[in-house]
Amino acid sequence: CGAAVAAESSTGTWTTVWTDGLTSLDSYKGRCYDLEPVKGEENQYIAYVAYPLDLFEEGSVTNLFTSIVGNVFGFKALRALRLEDLRISPAYVKTFQGPPHGIEVERDKLNKYGRPLL
Repeated sequence: CGAAVAAESSTGTWTTVWTDGLTSLDSYKGRCYDLEPVKGEENQYIAYVAYPLDLFEEGSVTNLFTSIVGNVFGFKALRALRLEDLRISPAYVKTFQGPPHGIEVERDKLNKYGRPLL
């Protein structure tokens, strides 16, 4: 189950794609490195999935989120799926330019204080 989620959210597809032969998909494939059963819940698991940085376009929040959550939430093999945590490597974070002004200006515009902004 975890491996299927990792594949579907990275390089997996139900369709034969002619470009598959041009490169090795193994270097772009997400990998499930741990699977824990949810205590007290039957057939529910927490899957820990890691993705290679080469899968993502540098500096693109859109690419990051569509790669991770875009297609996999429609994956029919699963009854339900929830993203609970996302950790981004410092090397990838450095590829983002950020807003043209500081966080204080963003908070003032949104009138949101004392909590993370995503």
